[in-house]
Amino acid sequence: MDHNTEVRESLLKSVETLTDQQLNEVVAEGVWSIAQNLEHLYLMEMAIAKGIRHAQLQTESKPAREKPIHLAVDRSTKVPAPSYLEPSTHFQTLEELKNKLAESREILVQTAEGLTEQDLTDKSFEHPVFGTLSIKQWIPFVGYHEERHLLQIKEVKQQLK
Repeated sequence: MDHNTEVRESLLKSVETLTDQQLNEVVAEGVWSIAQNLEHLYLMEMAIAKGIRHAQLQTESKPAREKPIHLAVDRSTKVPAPSYLEPSTHFQTLEELKNKLAESREILVQTAEGLTEQDLTDKSFEHPVFGTLSIKQWIPFVGYHEERHLLQIKEVKQQLK
């Protein structure tokens, strides 16, 4: 979780000086606003925590081969978000988004605390790009995914008015 914590701190630091107007500014068609990126990260973390809880409850073991999840940071390949992870278009404040991200992180941490070593290695579920990931890989994937969006946020910040 250390990597996840470091990336989250960098993410929040990168947006702390922006106005709510800047957070919600769409700089180009087809490009998410910073607020939308943050909401997507919240939705993703909630979905991963839910997936972990569901996988943990399965009686059948489903070990998965280790995948190169660090490649999630590479933005040379555009990966469309599944519809249930697409952010809304409504105006959101930084405070609202920080609260959402704190909530999803707390849920992920609580979920991870209840895992056994066997859960980490023997339980898995599908990722749309990497295929079947073990719970052991899903947890650090959160940080890599946030790193990817931190890069996207930095690009959007450069285009703000």
